[in-house]
Amino acid sequence: MALKTGRGAEAPPFLVMDVIAAANARAASLPPGAYPDSLGILRMEVGQPGSGAPRGAAEAAIRALQAGNPMGYTEAFGLASLRARIAGHYRDRYGVTVAPSRIAVTVGASGAFPLAFLAAFDVGDRIAMAAPFYPPYANILTALGMVPQLLPCDAGTRFQPTLTMLEKLDPLPAGLIVASPCNPAGTMLSPEELAAIARWCHANGVRLVSDEIYHGLSYGTVAESTAVAFSDSAIVVNSFSKYFSMTGWRIGWLLLPEDLVRPVECLAQNLFISAPHVAQVAAEAAFDCREELEANKAGYARARAALLDGLPAAGFDRIAAADGAFYLWCDVGHLTNDSLEFCARMLEGAGIAASAGVDFDRERGSRFLRFSYCGPEAAMVQAPARLKAWLGR
Repeated sequence: MALKTGRGAEAPPFLVMDVIAAANARAASLPPGAYPDSLGILRMEVGQPGSGAPRGAAEAAIRALQAGNPMGYTEAFGLASLRARIAGHYRDRYGVTVAPSRIAVTVGASGAFPLAFLAAFDVGDRIAMAAPFYPPYANILTALGMVPQLLPCDAGTRFQPTLTMLEKLDPLPAGLIVASPCNPAGTMLSPEELAAIARWCHANGVRLVSDEIYHGLSYGTVAESTAVAFSDSAIVVNSFSKYFSMTGWRIGWLLLPEDLVRPVECLAQNLFISAPHVAQVAAEAAFDCREELEANKAGYARARAALLDGLPAAGFDRIAAADGAFYLWCDVGHLTNDSLEFCARMLEGAGIAASAGVDFDRERGSRFLRFSYCGPEAAMVQAPARLKAWLGR
């Protein structure tokens, strides 16, 4: 007799994780000096900063360990000192006053999303989001029995949802996820656009979930703003993984509306107990590492500029406005109608790992791919030359 499979098994795969495995295997099989530039496989598939945690954060963790700190459980919402520091971040960066009691320290943003979704939505609820989108939004919702409602966006809307688009929805969804800067396109909502969307959601009983994990990484003229400045009912998700370069430490946070504080706390107590204590110590110290973090950002900016300058000559000339984050979303419909196969050939032939667009947009992603440029700068700037040689340009 076949055994029952749970609902969670229905979640689609996060394909970029498969690309990581393929790139690792390809790198292991390469002979020394396989490429003239001696850089090996160029890792442009995943949004993982190549710099690692800032020195001050790592040193804070070392000091705590050497002092004999047992690193036991913290409160479910995290260390009081870290929550106060995050609240200070909102005051200093955005001019917004938030109570530390509304802040939940989480096991990365990845741990924040299921807490937010479970507290705010019911099984069967529809939650809207722009397409293309960060795959785990839809995959987590699907695993929880909720229904992703995709809003097809393109260059005409800068790959972001618009108020006009939302006003046409009938019936209204239970929630809306926005991201600014967004993954994969790197585009941003202006403060005025975010304010209009946040106020529309609040007025219409649509729970807004604002993914702000790429805040601190913007390069153009669009200013960063936080949804909490415009709505008391919005949920904000953030993380130490991107600007703070602390992916493997698995540390993030939620900024919650008052009505969800206790429900999320109860869920966190049962699902996670607490975020890792040592990671919380390091995260608090990371706020004092701005000089190093801004130097990392300057490196991303240089890599971004080199790619935007060099990729068109290599045949990648249809790129979304890269306002922030560290991604380039490229329309490669003139090169392929199968981005998954194209990326596999690119890894084999050019030694470049990139993410196929089908991971981010199941309907139209076969003609798109995403390059991440947060790896070592020397490797990132070499990509156009490799692509040009591979495509015979």
